[in-house]
Amino acid sequence: MVRRVRVLLLTAALLLTGSVIWSAPASAVIGGAKSTYGPWAVRMLIDGQPTCTGTAVAPQWILTASHCFYEQAQPVADKRISFRVGNLDMRKGTTVRPLPGKRVGSAKADMMLVKVPKMKIPTARLATAGVRVGQTVRQYGWGATCTDDENACQSPVLKQSDLRVVRPDDRRCQGYTAPGGPDFCMEKVTGVPAGGDSGGPVMSIGAHGTETLLGVFNGSDRETVAQAGEVSQQLAWIRSVTRR
Repeated sequence: MVRRVRVLLLTAALLLTGSVIWSAPASAVIGGAKSTYGPWAVRMLIDGQPTCTGTAVAPQWILTASHCFYEQAQPVADKRISFRVGNLDMRKGTTVRPLPGKRVGSAKADMMLVKVPKMKIPTARLATAGVRVGQTVRQYGWGATCTDDENACQSPVLKQSDLRVVRPDDRRCQGYTAPGGPDFCMEKVTGVPAGGDSGGPVMSIGAHGTETLLGVFNGSDRETVAQAGEVSQQLAWIRSVTRR
């Protein structure tokens, strides 16, 4: 069975290193490419260190992965969390912080909605229909560009990889997805997301501004397959929370 790998960068490891060494973004993702578009993409930090990726889905709401908010099974305090928004180079973005006590996790998927002060950035369109087997999708994130030391090769610029949706019962997806579950499975086309990409958007491919948010990335084997929570299955929950 394929071993399920969560891609959250361990904050404990970041604290041990004291800092993240920025890699050159030429080979962003693991085999992917540098992004030239992605205004709704958000970089999440804990104690000022990059950890995950997210998506602005409403002017005051960021959608990311629930597991990004835990260290050794304990929740991370709001005051330790920040987000960089508004620029493909996270070093040039604007910092926003969670409003205290205003994060809501899904009961059915690895997803978290976090309320922040109003952001002046475009928000992602939400998919109303599920992904299709054989569909090519695009994942975005600022995560690792290598597999040997993911803390040391986080990209400062947004990156992307293309993947293809496969059947949830595909043997390569064992331990990642199951028929009828909240996640869908993808195989590598141009790259595979890794540590630091957790919570990042998996989008449909189309003209800029026409893409829809299909999924929230939450795991990969760093080689051939990845998984994401399906947004259409959580659409009612997302809408109910972001109206608050």
